[in-house]
Amino acid sequence: MITSDILSAILVSGIVLGSGYALMASGLSLVWTTLGIFNFAHGVLMTLGAYIAWTVSDAAGLNFGLGLAIAVSAAIMIGAGILIERVIVRPFYDHRDILLVTVMTTLAAMIFMQKGIQLIWGARLKQLAPIATGNVQIWQTTISAQEALIIVVAPLLLGALWLFLDRSRTGRGIRAVGQNPDAARLIGIDVSRLFIITFALSAVLAGLTGVLLGSIRLLTPEFGSEPLVKALIIVIFGGLGSLGGTVVAAYLMGLLEAALVFFVGIYWAPSMIFLLLILVLLIRPQGLLGKVVR
Repeated sequence: MITSDILSAILVSGIVLGSGYALMASGLSLVWTTLGIFNFAHGVLMTLGAYIAWTVSDAAGLNFGLGLAIAVSAAIMIGAGILIERVIVRPFYDHRDILLVTVMTTLAAMIFMQKGIQLIWGARLKQLAPIATGNVQIWQTTISAQEALIIVVAPLLLGALWLFLDRSRTGRGIRAVGQNPDAARLIGIDVSRLFIITFALSAVLAGLTGVLLGSIRLLTPEFGSEPLVKALIIVIFGGLGSLGGTVVAAYLMGLLEAALVFFVGIYWAPSMIFLLLILVLLIRPQGLLGKVVR
């Protein structure tokens, strides 16, 4: 029998998970929507952002170090995103099999960066100091203030991203490039510049996700590997090319995972998620909110 406290725990846990997944997957979806490629280095950018924030906050002290850590981490993530676009992706824009080639190059970048993180910071477990301390009660469930912060911050960041893409000239340009890059070039849009901005935005989202989750999970060089897999599932589940579908799928995935962990256990939950994903795609191959491409 499902009591109200069990239902509360599942819902709150699912929203916390979904908030983190939505931030992670939205950056991955943004790159796919604009360039039509999957950036497999996205997960390690999350790891790098968390480690940079940990280093800065540890050196600056907790009194003012966390704000500085977030700012420094975001700035470096912008540079990392631009570097990946310039060095790893841009040389292959005109390649016939750009999707396959960029899968290999971004996977290579992921491995190289993971080993670099382990070489610089070592393999010892680390943890960021929480931005918010204490506990918060939501309905009948008590969670940490940091988890409550994630629930609040994720929709704000996603809303800001939507406003940027919908209202700003640069954001509308990114959407135009995603719909038809050749037509965008013909009307004078600097497609190359927008590709750089897209990668920079995606990297910042990954880094901020790492900072938010780095205080409720232990940091390792493989910190972003599991979230990357979940983000890939969510982007496909929500519908390729649909940022809104990605966000909806992220929260559904969080709630589904929380429920499955309770009913079938933590070891069987990932298998059940993959099985349900396959069943959904058999019914709707385009995903939840994706459009059928003829």
